[in-house]
Amino acid sequence: MHTHLHIKCAALFCTILFFSACKHHQTAVSSSKAPAKKTDSPKVKEPKVAKSEPTPETKKQEGSSVLRATYAERLGVPEEQITNQKLYQFIDDWYAVPYKYAGKDKHGIDCSGFTGILCATVYNKKVSASSKAIYEETKRISMSDLKEGDLVFFVINGKSVSHVGVYLQHNKFVHASTRRGVIISDLDEPYYKKYYHGAGRIK
Repeated sequence: MHTHLHIKCAALFCTILFFSACKHHQTAVSSSKAPAKKTDSPKVKEPKVAKSEPTPETKKQEGSSVLRATYAERLGVPEEQITNQKLYQFIDDWYAVPYKYAGKDKHGIDCSGFTGILCATVYNKKVSASSKAIYEETKRISMSDLKEGDLVFFVINGKSVSHVGVYLQHNKFVHASTRRGVIISDLDEPYYKKYYHGAGRIK
């Protein structure tokens, strides 16, 4: 009787030890499989790089470069040939201003008015108020001798000079046309070739 009781107690004790060992093993395995806690590294703020504003000189150089490229394309010449920035800046400021007979400002201007303002502003030279008078006070030159700043004349209405423009380069001239206002045209265009009268240089 006592022997049998001892055996039961021993079996019960072994069972308790077995379950206790299993539970300890499961806890250890679970602990080893638990994901490591993610720790956020502190964010480092990158220093702001201050953007430097372009200097007036830089802006001027960039504007000059754009101006050269624009008028080199319009005249069909290399950019290196666009050297008189004052002239082309003046043209750019007045480009596409509408035509107005006897007009003298950017609300409207005629051919002699535009030529007069250009000559005074760019070349510091004064010319008369009409294309006919300007023609009479300039020195006659041949078309082959035309240089930038010379004047070209046309007889369109009547028998005397009635239109004037300022020669640029590559057969191109700038003028205030009645239809399109201030524009650059080509002396070889049939219309201007037909009415071309001569060229002159301001004395």
